[in-house]
Amino acid sequence: MFTGIIKRLAPVTAVRPGRSGARIAVDLGGLAAGTSRGDSVAVNGACLTVAEKKGTVCEFDAVAETLARTTLGALRAGDKVNVEPPLRVGDQLGGHFVLGHVDGVGSISGIVRAAGSAEVSIAVDPALSAEMVQKGSVAVDGVSLTLVRVGPQDFTCALIPTTLEETTLGLRKPGDRVNVETDILAKLVAKLLGKTTGSPGVTLDKLRDAGFA
Repeated sequence: MFTGIIKRLAPVTAVRPGRSGARIAVDLGGLAAGTSRGDSVAVNGACLTVAEKKGTVCEFDAVAETLARTTLGALRAGDKVNVEPPLRVGDQLGGHFVLGHVDGVGSISGIVRAAGSAEVSIAVDPALSAEMVQKGSVAVDGVSLTLVRVGPQDFTCALIPTTLEETTLGLRKPGDRVNVETDILAKLVAKLLGKTTGSPGVTLDKLRDAGFA
């Protein structure tokens, strides 16, 4: 379990393809001190397990399924990734509940920058946008963001200067692919509403009718 509050913008030091996936090495810097072999770490929003630790560098095995369903398969040495250690009991929940289970890959369709901030639009499969609601939460490359607008096949989020400076989102440009995880609470509500109303998707009217708003 994670929160979407990135703790380090970390460099990838090596990517070694294998028969069943790839081993990805990431320099965790100071985060490595509290990380051991077998621990979970979110890398660009995907929950990975530490397979080996060498100093501040931790190595992760990404299986073929992970590489196919996320952007991790495109990583190369020198790339930067968002890193977050797992939420511990008693830690502050600054973002929202993020599982580290990427639901799909989106494509940045537009970025509007102004006064150090930015508004980014991301095209996604309609099945993903159906699990989003305006002012709700979404994780993009592991970063907890608030949804400004939700369309049938895309969504928009506002990025503050800190997010642009301390995560990979400040490096992204139109056409780049990003990992997307919808809010687990939205998933549960969407499933419930689909059963009770006979149609999928989350809207404010449906939330009110079901007593959630």
